[in-house]
Amino acid sequence: MANLKELAKRGNLLSGGHRACVGCGAVIIARQVLAATETPVVCSISTGCLEVVSTLYPFNAWQVPFIHNAFENSAATISGVEACYRAFKKRGKLDRDIKFIGWGGDGGTYDIGIQALSGAVERGHNFVYICYDNQAYMNTGIQRSSATPLGADTTTSPAGSVIPGKSQNRKDLTEIMIAHDIPYAAQTSPGHWNDLVTKVRKALNTDGPAFLNILSPCQLGWRHDPADTIEIARVAVETCFWPLYEVEKGRYKINKKPKTKIPVTAFLEMQGRFRHLMRPENKRVIQDLQAHVDSKWELLLKKAG
Repeated sequence: MANLKELAKRGNLLSGGHRACVGCGAVIIARQVLAATETPVVCSISTGCLEVVSTLYPFNAWQVPFIHNAFENSAATISGVEACYRAFKKRGKLDRDIKFIGWGGDGGTYDIGIQALSGAVERGHNFVYICYDNQAYMNTGIQRSSATPLGADTTTSPAGSVIPGKSQNRKDLTEIMIAHDIPYAAQTSPGHWNDLVTKVRKALNTDGPAFLNILSPCQLGWRHDPADTIEIARVAVETCFWPLYEVEKGRYKINKKPKTKIPVTAFLEMQGRFRHLMRPENKRVIQDLQAHVDSKWELLLKKAG
């Protein structure tokens, strides 16, 4: 388990002065992840919210070696760097222990970057890939992605008289990555910092590829009060919309079981992107989303034994 006082002594490896929105979940996640590191790290990051707000030329908020790459190839870039590192160590040109982290939003991970990510983990590169999942293409206009939940209002799944928001359930990327038989995969949330830091350290100490999917509330796209970022992340866990679990060498473990599983409406009501679902004519969408959340939770309970 992580020690908060020890983490505080590390200082910020993502400096202030960046251009992120107030209450941005992605920046909170980046700071928590970097605080969890215990050895030097090299990061690659795909184009997206976190990259754009933190690297506006000629400034850079990252206090670690950092590579900006295209939307689709963060995993390909960091796997190449990791391979180079191994070659240098084999030739005796490096003797330091260095870890490697690839970053991408849901657009650059669930959709545009999934091919590069799948290839990198199939090849067995020793790196951690982190998806900060804000559930839409927030950087380019709040378009729906395959991570966008059922019923969410986005600019390409607009809630109105024709459709009540997005018509499909979100893709379960965590389970897709688990199906690659990688040594470690997990879901976590900035609302549970100890869980997040513990999983980052487990992932970094894994021999082989590791994957972390981290829920990243977005006050702009989710349309919530910036002060509610952490509370929304916590409520997502309490409703089982975003379970905290990990799979280590094929074995499932649920890290937090809510004492009382609350309805998914508690999560929806905190966000403007779901406001239209509170109207009587859209009651069916909430029922369908609740049924989906319930079925996924029951399946996870079975997998965890």
